[in-house]
Amino acid sequence: MTLNFEPIHLNKQDDYIKHFNECSQKASEYSFVNLWGWAEEYGLYWAWKDKFVWIKQTIPETVYWAPVGKWEEAPWARWLNDYFTRPAVFARIPEDLRNRWEKVLGNRIISEEARDHWDYLYHADELVALRGNRFHKKKNLLNQFIKKYQFEYIPFDRQIINKAMAMQENWCTWRDCESSESLSAENRAIARILTSWEKLTTVTGAAIMVDNDMAAYTIAESLTDETLVIHFEKGNPNYKGVYQAINQIFIEHSEGRHHVVNRQQDLGDEGLRKAKLSYHPFDFVKKYRIVV
Repeated sequence: MTLNFEPIHLNKQDDYIKHFNECSQKASEYSFVNLWGWAEEYGLYWAWKDKFVWIKQTIPETVYWAPVGKWEEAPWARWLNDYFTRPAVFARIPEDLRNRWEKVLGNRIISEEARDHWDYLYHADELVALRGNRFHKKKNLLNQFIKKYQFEYIPFDRQIINKAMAMQENWCTWRDCESSESLSAENRAIARILTSWEKLTTVTGAAIMVDNDMAAYTIAESLTDETLVIHFEKGNPNYKGVYQAINQIFIEHSEGRHHVVNRQQDLGDEGLRKAKLSYHPFDFVKKYRIVV
């Protein structure tokens, strides 16, 4: 028995989202927007079989991701035996699925924490209010931005998307993306999402404009009814406090619809980890690398 993998494409977007909604634990990289944006960078393919979507990554190595569907009803021991040669390596496996596999497979699997891929989870109301000493620096920078600049908050539309693409090009110049493969790959993923914006059914975003200049933008998605995931967040470094502003203002406009904010992984980057921890997550979506 085999899985027939094919490139990820837009015409199965709605069907994929239905399968994803059945997962008992939802990690950020399994959203359709994320899969679509990063498909070419990670060499992602999917196969549709047994009411599940199976995902394969081929760059920089061949590994499999968690199957997407209703995990609690799957005959895992039989499927993993039939579909994969041993040893089969799985990456980015959410903790809930890891626990299910351990129950049915026991010592047939080797599991290790993939800390670099854990999603950071925050209470939306805390990111909006920024109360107390632990958020003092964030609140101070936010207030400096609000007092110094006459700004306008604008949800994404076609015109703003074009400006976001232009700002992203400028951001890459500021950060010298050409000297960093990870930043170059991210730049291509952002361009792919922005170019396909009107065809992506779950994506959302907004920008902060100062004197008709885009100071910051964010790209996000409803991961669940409760959870908003922030895919990308970019700011012009010439505006002090701009990152604190886009973070707080965007979530404030989303508050009420989402109570949890998922700000994705740190990918092992020490600076990024420090920044994400400084907003005081209340929990993580833990993920694992598993060898069957």
